[in-house]
Amino acid sequence: MGKNKILEGIVVSDKMDKTATVLVKEKVSHQLYKKSTVNRKKYKAHDKDNKAKVGDRVKIIEARPYSKDKRFKLLEIVK
Repeated sequence: MGKNKILEGIVVSDKMDKTATVLVKEKVSHQLYKKSTVNRKKYKAHDKDNKAKVGDRVKIIEARPYSKDKRFKLLEIVK
């Protein structure tokens, strides 16, 4: 088994029960042209105690499937 992915991002929504939507930005460079771009992706993360609020910087870790869309869980709130 490999290691689980750990991502860092900003909470953009906390309206769902026990779920936070986290926006993760990744800066990548084009292999040939060397132009750097920012890839943005939203992940739904399991937040058991509803601790994360909008605007918090958090770390999420890959986990078992919690629902159809949820594949990550909240690791810690960095702020």
